[in-house]
Amino acid sequence: MSHRIGVIPGDGIGHEVIPVALNVIRAAGVELDCVEYDLGGARYLRDGVVLDDETVEEWRGLDALLLGAVGTPDVPPGVIERGLLLKMRFDLDLYVNQRPFLAPDGSHDFIVIRENTEGTYAGEGGFLRKNTPFEVATQGSVNTRHGVERCVRYAFELARSRDRKHLTLVHKTNVLTFAGDLWERTFNEVAAEYPDVTTAYNHVDAACIYFVEDPKRYDVIVTDNLFGDILTDLGGAVSGGIGFASSGNLNPDRTSPSMFEPVHGSAPDIAGQNKANPVAAILSAAMMLEFLGEDAAATAIRNACSDTATLTGSTTEIGDLVVARL
Repeated sequence: MSHRIGVIPGDGIGHEVIPVALNVIRAAGVELDCVEYDLGGARYLRDGVVLDDETVEEWRGLDALLLGAVGTPDVPPGVIERGLLLKMRFDLDLYVNQRPFLAPDGSHDFIVIRENTEGTYAGEGGFLRKNTPFEVATQGSVNTRHGVERCVRYAFELARSRDRKHLTLVHKTNVLTFAGDLWERTFNEVAAEYPDVTTAYNHVDAACIYFVEDPKRYDVIVTDNLFGDILTDLGGAVSGGIGFASSGNLNPDRTSPSMFEPVHGSAPDIAGQNKANPVAAILSAAMMLEFLGEDAAATAIRNACSDTATLTGSTTEIGDLVVARL
């Protein structure tokens, strides 16, 4: 069975790691029909295009999207982030951001589920009297029962499918007494439907400490958009480095294609030097295959990447090593 995939190499090292990931997919025996899209900072600087509605509609006919990295130093902050990444998440309703973290020595294995379409990233806010001594900037956090519940319910289902069957809510309920209250009440009400899943709660600042000192306490974590963004970078740092951090932006209802991407960014300082670690892109591709029902290939790729201490060399050398292990 062939899968029709939208491929967005993007900027910087995205053009190096994505071809390696695609080569690994094919070596695992999965047939792809790839449609490449030229999007990112370079495209914006060249002709002013970030992401148009016609392209989004075209994506709805695809099975999945694989993104390398986007962003260049010459593009003002927010242009690509909001105009491309957040537009993809919002327009395609990619409401779950799933990021797995496995320690190189196997000492911890947890997954962070981040709500992906609400919170502070919804864009509520603005300026008053901008560029004056009396300037005011507001940035709101949007949290709906619908948005929170569907994310929490996904996290419970995921926790139920794992051996430990444990789910931790991370928020800041002692200070964010409105948004935090909605998250906590929703979490507790949904928990009643999953008596086989044990639960816990951590304030986000405590979770940052535990990520460093005792990450093995976690199985599945569910949290809001902003906290999830911060925690997952820390998760990468304590799990071998950001070069091994994969992610999936999921539409679990499958009303539109899900998007998979490494989270390391475009790394312009090493772009074009064949130095980038492609494992995050390879593991993101494995997540994509699993979501598409190619479980055997996804497992084989993960196994081929499991001994991270030996995955050294140039971008292409690491890719060749993973292919050889397959």
